[in-house]
Amino acid sequence: MRIIGFGAHPDDVEIFFFGLLATYRAAGHDIGWVIATDGAAGGEGEKEALRRTRRAEALAGAAVLGVTPVFLDAPDGALAEDRAVAGRIAALIEEMAPDLVVTHAPNDYHPDHRALSRLVSDAARFRMPVLFADTLLGVEAAPTIYVDISAHFAAKCAAIAAHASQRPQRFVEAVTGWNRFRALQCGYDGGAYAEAFSFSPRFPFSDIRGLLPPAPPLRPLGRPLSR
Repeated sequence: MRIIGFGAHPDDVEIFFFGLLATYRAAGHDIGWVIATDGAAGGEGEKEALRRTRRAEALAGAAVLGVTPVFLDAPDGALAEDRAVAGRIAALIEEMAPDLVVTHAPNDYHPDHRALSRLVSDAARFRMPVLFADTLLGVEAAPTIYVDISAHFAAKCAAIAAHASQRPQRFVEAVTGWNRFRALQCGYDGGAYAEAFSFSPRFPFSDIRGLLPPAPPLRPLGRPLSR
């Protein structure tokens, strides 16, 4: 299969669904990694210098997984205002022909995340299913799918740490609690980590379980959580 992840900013794939892509890659599937904006609004200082820094960091983060990202270079913070980006996303999906695309939740906190969610969903239309990532720290999220990322959690943290300009330790700490909670939430208490996603059935994709990696295994019935 071919799976493409679309992140709005240079560190979003790492934070929101690196573990999912790593799980697919470990199973031998083809992975695509797309970054929509240039990241130039994500910090202090001269914008062009920050854009270059964030591109270099994005390359380093994706290299942890052994892939090279595609950069769309839309304006950071104004993705919804870029009239050309919708056509570029549609053309990219047409060219890469994925079996599944992954992007931000439609109700996530950042306007660029919400805009990208809509653009990707519209471009995918009825040609392939769209999986929506968890919202930041799970706020106002209602996941329907959980993926065990325990084997790839250390790599996820290393990829996040590649974004030195973004004070990455705060995100490492956030995903440590967030992904641990998601594993506990779906019934596994063995020190696992999980990423959560949502999927809304849409013709002709009503059931995509056959495309998904395994969830964390459930604990035996009746055994309490560890103390």
